[in-house]
Amino acid sequence: MRLSAPHRPHNPLKSDRKITEEEEGEGEGSVSSCSDEPLLPCPPNTLSLIRQGKSEKMPDIQLGTHTLKSHGTQVARFHMHDWVILILLAIIDGCLNIIEPFHRFVGRDMMTDLRYPLKSNTVPFWAVPLIGILLPFAIIIGIYIKRKNVYDLHNAILGLLFSVLITGVLTDAIKDAVGRPRPDFFWRCFPDGKAVYDNITTNVICHGDNSVIKEGHKSFPSGHSSWSFAGLGFLSWYLAGKIKAFDRQGHIAKLCIVFLPLLCASLIAISRVDDYWHHWQDVFAGGFLGLVIASFCYLQFFPPPYDVDGWFPHAYLHAVADSRHNDQPTTNALQSRPSEIETVYVTCEGQDGIHLRDTSPIMESMEAGRRH
Repeated sequence: MRLSAPHRPHNPLKSDRKITEEEEGEGEGSVSSCSDEPLLPCPPNTLSLIRQGKSEKMPDIQLGTHTLKSHGTQVARFHMHDWVILILLAIIDGCLNIIEPFHRFVGRDMMTDLRYPLKSNTVPFWAVPLIGILLPFAIIIGIYIKRKNVYDLHNAILGLLFSVLITGVLTDAIKDAVGRPRPDFFWRCFPDGKAVYDNITTNVICHGDNSVIKEGHKSFPSGHSSWSFAGLGFLSWYLAGKIKAFDRQGHIAKLCIVFLPLLCASLIAISRVDDYWHHWQDVFAGGFLGLVIASFCYLQFFPPPYDVDGWFPHAYLHAVADSRHNDQPTTNALQSRPSEIETVYVTCEGQDGIHLRDTSPIMESMEAGRRH
């Protein structure tokens, strides 16, 4: 006589779990955040919360700490050609400062707007690299000491130097090509106040110091402004990504931190007009040029600050994906226990029979690589 198993009534509150081929291969390592208990249904916002948290924490969990000692040589070797380009940019910028700029025609009637007094610099030339390069460099070093991420350190330094050097080359090239006289050109050309002009063309016949006159033909655009906005503008982008200024939580203090470097750069630029070394158009063009170059250089190495992975440089995110792809098991998947990040899946079936699965872009790329 055959005894039949007792019939168990179907519980409508209990969600059915759909087992896919990936879950069968992962064995015990697979974890579901949707409980099988009837009193614990899958909350509607679980998918988005887990997706966001997993995307933010995945790199640190997977790769851990990367220091100068452990990965510094590898990262520097990968960017060796970038450092060669930086050296070439520095050499080009040095040559542009040596050559003689274009001497634009300056007639007697044009001296009305060029008779401002010859003053010293409120912000000296040596202070611009100190504020625009060394200050951001110190902040980048401080963040590295706290987080021990050599990818962030190396890419931030590269982005900062590229921002400043590209801006410097463009600024000095335009200066030499335009040759616009500074607002204090009269006193550079005639230090004794005795003006001498050509009898036919009325062009100036300067008798001042050659180096001072040479510098007097480099008004457009402002180098102080472009360098300051290049270095401090990059720092603003960098801080916005590190403090997650655009996390949609409405903390205005974060924006104050982001705008502080830009305020410092603006004050440096304004000082050039106050010192009569530049016209206002020179300062505006220089600041705009530096900020645009800084933005391009930052986005070359980092995601936008509003991105969910905005803290990490592109190179670090690629290293995460490559590391997980290379570590995929080639033998029986049941013999190895995958990591927590690899096996966290959220699969639940709603009342309408729609199957939902939590993934992230990096996870999807790794899963696609393993299937192929």
